[in-house]
Amino acid sequence: MDSLLFLCARHVVAQRPLPSIPTHLYPVLFQVAFLDRKPLVLQDLVATWPFPVLNFQRLVGHRELPENNNSIDCVLAVIQAVVTQLKRELEEPGRHSSLRVLDMTALPAWFTFEYNTEALAKACLEVSKHQQEFQRRGSKWHKGRSGGDTAAAAPQPPGVDVLTDLKVILPSYGILRDALQAGAAATLRLKCREFLAGELTASEIVTLLESLDPSCLRRVNLCYSRLGLKGLSVILPRLSRFPELRSLELCYRNVNLQYPKPEKANGIRCVAKQLGMLPGLRELKLGSFQLSGNLCQLLCDLQAPLESLELASCSLVPADLAFLSQSFHAPALKRLDLSGRDFSQSLFEPLQLLLVETSASLLYLDLSYCDMNDSHLEALLPTLRRCSCLHYLGLYGNSLSTAALKDLLQKTLELPDLKLVVYPHPRDCYRLEPSDFGRGFQRGCV
Repeated sequence: MDSLLFLCARHVVAQRPLPSIPTHLYPVLFQVAFLDRKPLVLQDLVATWPFPVLNFQRLVGHRELPENNNSIDCVLAVIQAVVTQLKRELEEPGRHSSLRVLDMTALPAWFTFEYNTEALAKACLEVSKHQQEFQRRGSKWHKGRSGGDTAAAAPQPPGVDVLTDLKVILPSYGILRDALQAGAAATLRLKCREFLAGELTASEIVTLLESLDPSCLRRVNLCYSRLGLKGLSVILPRLSRFPELRSLELCYRNVNLQYPKPEKANGIRCVAKQLGMLPGLRELKLGSFQLSGNLCQLLCDLQAPLESLELASCSLVPADLAFLSQSFHAPALKRLDLSGRDFSQSLFEPLQLLLVETSASLLYLDLSYCDMNDSHLEALLPTLRRCSCLHYLGLYGNSLSTAALKDLLQKTLELPDLKLVVYPHPRDCYRLEPSDFGRGFQRGCV
């Protein structure tokens, strides 16, 4: 149920122009205008925003949007309001708004990464073009007045930094490159927190990375670009200029490490050395990598232990898990994803040993689609019960009975922080084995 304040705010935003607004009411009015899809009201609010930061996630992220309301027009209205304000500041020296940071990170799923990236890039270029035209006009005016060849530069407005997550696909590559290369001289500046490259070449990715502000980038996702070891060896050295980089995501598209030839072995050593040049790296995702005994070579040069390691659907051998158990990563791991790998045979005992070593720190464990049955779960339970900090346990996609699941849930009640267990429909609920229905049939239960 909406609060009285929220209902009153809804009455206020229904009228335009807005009345004089106390500073403390701006956040709730922005929230209501956004949820009610009032782009013109949003533009009015942004034009007089009294705070240095406007954070989308804090203002509307916790509210449920009405059905069929994607609100893209409202996001675009906010961006355009910032553009209009910056143009005014150029035309009217001495008129400066309070807004200095527009935080658009972690936007809801309905506002796609690609759409956000292109809209912000266009906005930056629009402001940059206006800024250049204004400076040319000012230069001509001063020359006409003084007859001199140069003119004193007009005071530069402080501008606005846009914190955002960028997803770059080929159609938006050119416009984003131009927007980023407008650089620090622009009054609307993109500050990227998360960078995702889709189907770009290594040289295109390098061009964008070299144009990003090094102080903000925390996550890089290269899963959607076919790079190979050669491409990775070109890109990874460029990541060392980002001191806040904590997460790197790669996948099978990037490289296949199985059965390495001599030149591929050299490439692995090169990539490992470059990963070691990322001192802040704490999260590594290697989706569907054909590792097969190469995990040690890949991680051996890391300077600090990983807190999150995702090896979903990776080709693993016992030696990979043995290395991980004995490494300095094991006691630091908080998140471990081993889903999509058969642990029913030779990998099961190494898995148990690994979980023993990670038990003191592990918060998240995903063992979905690991071909485990009741006997495996029974053998694993004593180890799972040692994971005293565990918050999440994923077991869906395994062939487990009602009795085994009841035993699991009963014995894990002693884990004080365990909030979510995702498990399959019990196999004895069906006449056929769950696998006979296909992989998509086993939906997770909580």
